[in-house]
Amino acid sequence: MSERDAQWAVAALADVRETWVCGVGWAFTARYDGLELLAYGDARDREGLGRDRPGLASVVLARCRESLAGSSAVPVVLDGIDLFGYPAAEVLDVLGLDVPGLDVLGLDRYPGVGLSVARPGSYLSEVRVSA
Repeated sequence: MSERDAQWAVAALADVRETWVCGVGWAFTARYDGLELLAYGDARDREGLGRDRPGLASVVLARCRESLAGSSAVPVVLDGIDLFGYPAAEVLDVLGLDVPGLDVLGLDRYPGVGLSVARPGSYLSEVRVSA
């Protein structure tokens, strides 16, 4: 997906604002009802260890700090599970993960998807999807 296509898709729901992420050609954010989306792409491998990746590289959905105490007003669903709608321990249990105290984790069943927990015992704070 190109920058223009990604911004167009998001602009139907929220005000898109350009931002900066190191090592990428473009990035933008948008806020909607307690959620912040960060999308970026055209990632460059400056050290020559990998390859340049044109197009969308990653999307991050993060809960705004003021909305971390309870369930999100907007559902973020993965395989029928509202990731921000229930405490992190319950979500991780339904996903078949038992990783207490881990800040960021990857999901074997969903390559390229990662979850973050801001504080143990709280709700998930972030979902990352990478190409």
